[in-house]
Order: sequence, then structure tokens, then C-alpha cells
Amino acid sequence: MLEFSKKILLKVSFDKDLFKKELQKNASWMSRNDIIVLKIWALTSFSQYKNIILEVFDNIS
Repeated sequence: MLEFSKKILLKVSFDKDLFKKELQKNASWMSRNDIIVLKIWALTSFSQYKNIILEVFDNIS
């Protein structure tokens, strides 16, 4: 699931709203460990969306 999520996010990274939507959706399907890995990967790969990434992961309970 983690690798699939990475592929999707790479493909939608041209649009910040679509990126946020996909990040929220993918994170909601993952285990806690995968969420941590995805967060780190997203922050290092998409620094231009840092605020969006932090917002999405802060809202995951």
C-alpha cells in the first residue's frame, strides 16, 4: 500500500488540492508505521507542500 501511495502522490503532485486529497485518502488506509514512513517521504520529496503535509498528518487520529 505504501508504494502504491507514493506512485499516486508523484502523479498528482502538479496540483496542490489533488495532492492533499490523495494524501488524506491514502493516509487513512494505512497502518501507523506506514503513516510515519509516508510522512517522512512526503516531506523530503515535496517540500513545496510542507504546510499541506503537516496539516494532513496532524489531523490523523
